Amino acid sequence: MAEKYIMALDQGTTSSRVIIFNKKGEIVSKAQNEFTQYYPQNGWVEHDPNEILFSEMQAILAVLRQDKVAPKDIVGIGITNQRETTVVWDKETGKPVYNAIVWQCRRTADYCEELKAEGLSDYVKSTTGLLIDAYFSATKIKWILDNVEGARERAERGELLFGTVDTWLIWNLTCGKVHVTDYSNACRTMLFDIDKLQWDPYLCEKLGIPMSMLPEVKPSSCVYGECAKFPGMEDIAGIPIAGAIGDQPGALFGQGCFEEGQAKNTYGTGCFLLMNTGEKRIDSRSNLLTGVAWGIDGKVTYDLEGSAFNAGSVIKWLRDDLELIKNAPECDELAMEVEDSNGLYFVPAFTGLGAPYWDMYARGCMIGLTRSVNRKHICRAVLESITFQMTDLLEAMMKDSGILLKDLRVDGGASVSDIMMQIQANMTGVNVNRPVNREATALGAAYLAGLATGVWKDTAEIEENRRVDKIFVPSMEESKRNEMYANWKRAVERSRNWER
Repeated sequence: MAEKYIMALDQGTTSSRVIIFNKKGEIVSKAQNEFTQYYPQNGWVEHDPNEILFSEMQAILAVLRQDKVAPKDIVGIGITNQRETTVVWDKETGKPVYNAIVWQCRRTADYCEELKAEGLSDYVKSTTGLLIDAYFSATKIKWILDNVEGARERAERGELLFGTVDTWLIWNLTCGKVHVTDYSNACRTMLFDIDKLQWDPYLCEKLGIPMSMLPEVKPSSCVYGECAKFPGMEDIAGIPIAGAIGDQPGALFGQGCFEEGQAKNTYGTGCFLLMNTGEKRIDSRSNLLTGVAWGIDGKVTYDLEGSAFNAGSVIKWLRDDLELIKNAPECDELAMEVEDSNGLYFVPAFTGLGAPYWDMYARGCMIGLTRSVNRKHICRAVLESITFQMTDLLEAMMKDSGILLKDLRVDGGASVSDIMMQIQANMTGVNVNRPVNREATALGAAYLAGLATGVWKDTAEIEENRRVDKIFVPSMEESKRNEMYANWKRAVERSRNWER
């Protein structure tokens, strides 16, 4: 029998990728395309929805042209995506009415403050598991309806559709036949009841969002529909789209964190820590978020999540904007040439601070500058800033869950940095476990699609695929660690409420 393969579409914040996996969870082939980031105003971030779609389609074509896998042997497609990013389009023409408003965008911060002032915070948290913040999709939808000429009237007539990026891709791949999302994406809109597993009518009415715009919500592993026949894309016609999951719960699944209490951190554009809390939700006392990680076989798994908005994006900033480094590996090389950051602390609050602070008005700062600081110290401070943010999240998570982690599974582009992973282990006091395959986000989507199409029979079979690359063991004295962490906290306070 021919081997079966799964194609994963990994639609991220800065690039669209396609990866084909075999039954062992190994990468057979992959392709990637970056796309444009738009910053119309300070704190605003947008993408062109059609550029996202075309970049993903081009990656599909590129990976098929490598001729490593026959299209007939691809038995399913899984999709994972940047969450919260909001697309609104005409359901007849498929034309977006406005650019996609990206999860990082802060344009609705003032409206979020109005909702808090109206006393809506407790209802939002108890219903959706979220805090009121511009991060989530709901206020982005409202902004589009309020600011694009004619959009609200068209939405009320049932002419417009909303979707996160998974929904946008599935709708287009099925030629408009399927308007759907999964639990993990729906729960990040600030409109979804995570106990009843349905859209909340009160929140939709409160924000003036017609429920006719919203996609059907389904489990993360099931057949949503089949790829339509497009000119030039005939090879994927008929392949079932059988899995969808947001990028961070996708990585949790791809890392094999199937048991309650297991956790992973992804170092991507942002930094995202998730813990599997099983079949019950845990309400955070530390400003973390509660959500649905995935739904399979009639059951849902909940998670606790903390996020830092800027992680890998800070290294990109060093390279592209400050031009202090030529490439990402050079940041590591320079940081390793000094013993410490020479008293320099950097808070990368370019788009505010996420958990546990949730300060939409914080901005980045560099403090502790002296004449002896050089670019090597800046590089080290940048790497440390990423690990400090993760330490904030992990400490809050252990407090909320009552679970003392001994092992943290890591993935994402920046997890290749040995020096950063060692600093991370030192700062958290937890072993950092890095797998051989660090494409956990795409792998999670592939596994979910493969479960729905019979490539894997259960999670136990999937767990056998995981291979460890390296385990980083804490090696810093606790007194030194405590001193550094206390100084980080002082630096964070300097960055807060800057835009007030």
